[in-house]
Amino acid sequence: MKAIGVIPARLASTRLSRKLLREIAGRPLIGVVYEAVRSSPLLADVIVATDSEEILEICRQHNWKALMTSSAHRSGTERVHEVSGREKADIYINVQGDEPMTRPEHIATLLSVMENPAAQVGTVMTRAAEEDIDNPNAVKVVTDLTGCALYFSRATIPFDRDGTRPTYFKHLGLYAYRKAALDKFVILPESALEKSERLEQLRFLENGISIFVGETPYDSVGVDTEEDLQRAAELLKRG
Repeated sequence: MKAIGVIPARLASTRLSRKLLREIAGRPLIGVVYEAVRSSPLLADVIVATDSEEILEICRQHNWKALMTSSAHRSGTERVHEVSGREKADIYINVQGDEPMTRPEHIATLLSVMENPAAQVGTVMTRAAEEDIDNPNAVKVVTDLTGCALYFSRATIPFDRDGTRPTYFKHLGLYAYRKAALDKFVILPESALEKSERLEQLRFLENGISIFVGETPYDSVGVDTEEDLQRAAELLKRG
């Protein structure tokens, strides 16, 4: 399978202003993510997909491949879809631009999930750390016995009614798509659950499109707040 990595990169951010250009480990956050994704030997190419001239210029200065995409896109998935119409591949890997701790192992897990010809959409999960179980910024996922997602939520799922302490899984912000799934996503209206949780992957589930989930032992820290930025920087510094 030919796979390319796409990093949707908007400069606007409501919780952490201009976060993709904030420095982490001495480099802009978008550059840390690009180099992390580029470290995977399984990808034919890695592309930053942005609507910001400023991000585009930073990428040019550092020789990070980037494409200008429409400012009308409402989600990263729509931005990946635009790239899929310009760059041919079997699989498109979507890594959010605020995931600096992406590892080659994450990419390998995603691609192993997509080896199943029935998989149109794939993602990854890891066992949730104690501090993430009740954290609404850490999305949880529950799956069926075949490894397909039943639901994603900012709430703590499953609910521990009898105090048995189930295993909780944290969803990581990486996806794999076939072109047909992207084509379908962009013509579907925003779904009710997607609006409620502010989780765009729920649009697939509400429309009967399965999301296959692979498990990884490697956690990640998505950068949404100043505290996340400092935590990720410290973890990267420690290796």
